[in-house]
Amino acid sequence: MKHEVFQMDQVAAEPFAAPVEAGRIAAAKRSFVIRRIDLGMAAGLIAAGATPRAGDLVLARVDRLGQHKRLEEPGGRRATLFPGDEILVAYGDRYAPDQFEARVPESLGSCELVAGGGIAASVLRQSSKVGNATGITSVGLVTDASGRRLNTRDFAMAEPSRTENMPRVVAVVGSSMNAGKTTTISALVRAETSRRRRVAAVKVTGTGSGGDLWSYRDAGAQLALDFTDAGYATTHRLSNAEREGILETLVARAAAEKMEIVFVEIADGLLLPETAELILSQTFRNMVDSVIFAAADAMGAVAGSAWLQRHRLPLRAVSGAVTASPLAVSEIAAEIELPTVGLDEIAAGALEFERIDPACAA
Repeated sequence: MKHEVFQMDQVAAEPFAAPVEAGRIAAAKRSFVIRRIDLGMAAGLIAAGATPRAGDLVLARVDRLGQHKRLEEPGGRRATLFPGDEILVAYGDRYAPDQFEARVPESLGSCELVAGGGIAASVLRQSSKVGNATGITSVGLVTDASGRRLNTRDFAMAEPSRTENMPRVVAVVGSSMNAGKTTTISALVRAETSRRRRVAAVKVTGTGSGGDLWSYRDAGAQLALDFTDAGYATTHRLSNAEREGILETLVARAAAEKMEIVFVEIADGLLLPETAELILSQTFRNMVDSVIFAAADAMGAVAGSAWLQRHRLPLRAVSGAVTASPLAVSEIAAEIELPTVGLDEIAAGALEFERIDPACAA
């Protein structure tokens, strides 16, 4: 309700929204992160004088190609981009150590496409391993017939009713980007579906993209959701209360769908303050029965395990990209007592999960 009031107040202060041809919207290439927005409501464009907000739908023009030369569409296809293309994307903040740190710009105009899933932002810093971001220019914020901006928040899935019959919840957290969190969850999903259990996999934080969801579904998850289903194009710079709310909403949806076990992915590494704050929250402790730690290397596995144990989280095992190396697994085994389990072993059923009293992890 608060968001609806905010939008109502916003209309009176908005600059004029010029009518936009329905054919122009239909011709634009659509991105993954806007997939829940009803484009049938698009009626106007605010071309100048407005301050963008995270989640706002923007019609943008591709000026120059850079790191992202293709745009991920709602169904997963990656559409090739050309200079002059018009695209429908959403403003959002991004934190990706392997690519870009970026913020929602303070005004309309030139910025960058900082994620292939469809995020428009201004780059602050970038990894030297990637090229410069693809340059885009805002044509205008897309509005409905009343001049109200279309924003991803207004198209979130309905809040599920709460139930006392909660599923088991297993969280996969990691040492960094590309530590193998998604592949670990996919292996876990394979194992549990082979036991004929109803399995959900959800991603709570990150930057909107369909790749992880497709991996969950391909592994056999009956339900695959992420934060974009809760109305967020990205989760960087949200309040921790908002991140906790996403976790609660996605798990509640799994419970409403009568899932027996939910695998929860938390993006990035433990050293990102936003990730640490969520993992250390009472909400996370109350909801999560077991934690699997995915690491990219042996040192990360040892340090991350120690961090989780120091904070009395219910760490069950180490897995992830590091398990591709038998030598690295031996190094880990010499330092910690917890099992280090390979992805093939997990998929074959090496781990089983019993419910842990949340009080034990408090």
